[in-house]
Amino acid sequence: MIAGLISNPLLTKAPNTPSINPLFKLARFISLNSANLYIKMIRMPNSIAIKTIGLTKEFVRNKRVIDDVNLNIKKGELFCLIGSNGAGKTTLIKILCNLILPTKGDIFINGCNVLHEPEKVRSFIGLVTGDERSFYWRLTGRQNMEFFAALYNLSSEVKDVRIKELFKVLDIKEPDKVFQEYSSGIKQKLSIARALLNDPAVLFMDELTKNLDPTSANDLRSFIKEKLIGNHNKTVVFSTHHLQEVEYLADRIAFMVKGRIVATGTIEELRGIIGRRDATIEQIYNYFIDKKG
Repeated sequence: MIAGLISNPLLTKAPNTPSINPLFKLARFISLNSANLYIKMIRMPNSIAIKTIGLTKEFVRNKRVIDDVNLNIKKGELFCLIGSNGAGKTTLIKILCNLILPTKGDIFINGCNVLHEPEKVRSFIGLVTGDERSFYWRLTGRQNMEFFAALYNLSSEVKDVRIKELFKVLDIKEPDKVFQEYSSGIKQKLSIARALLNDPAVLFMDELTKNLDPTSANDLRSFIKEKLIGNHNKTVVFSTHHLQEVEYLADRIAFMVKGRIVATGTIEELRGIIGRRDATIEQIYNYFIDKKG
């Protein structure tokens, strides 16, 4: 019943909708309130890539793993989620990618409602995780990439060029090797290549340098900062446990403790919050994790 109402074209435009300043995108989403279906209008500045409103996730027995998260992530920003194990970083990323549904709250990416326009949103986002089970282990690296390119409906010409470029950039030297024979580091690189196949505007990376050796990790950081952000102005949201990585990459940092965002800002802004202008990233981390944990 609800699905039928949502797909009804009569509900896609509110009556007497006022003209909107072109500097803003109009994001619509449908909500239920007192059993009545209505349209709620949200204005999003063009500068905002990701917006969450009251995002909450509860699992069994009312265990709240994401607790009232409100974020505004800018386009072209390297945004870092950091916190101890179990803080909710991976769950939050999965919710933003529509892999897990929130208990309540709303998510907008580039003006689209993630919960009500999932297919559209998936067409311009990418996700990198350390989960190797999503690959076909008996296929080669190239065959895996060709399979996922087909899911994105890439043409044969675009597919071949894109795969070749990604193998070169990520230094994947044996693309025709069976996936199960690759090292953990190469499997991680293939996960990154897959996430970039559709040339996403927004990229999510959960523990982005996991399983990479120091040289490969440094190359990846440079690739993200110089190419993805510097040359292509993509938005990257990443989680990590490496504080030096945060210091080098992140434009802004969000500290997570028990599912809540306890502080957000640049390193300089966070130093101001704790009242220590000379604080190192380690001291900033310890302040928020120890004090709020």
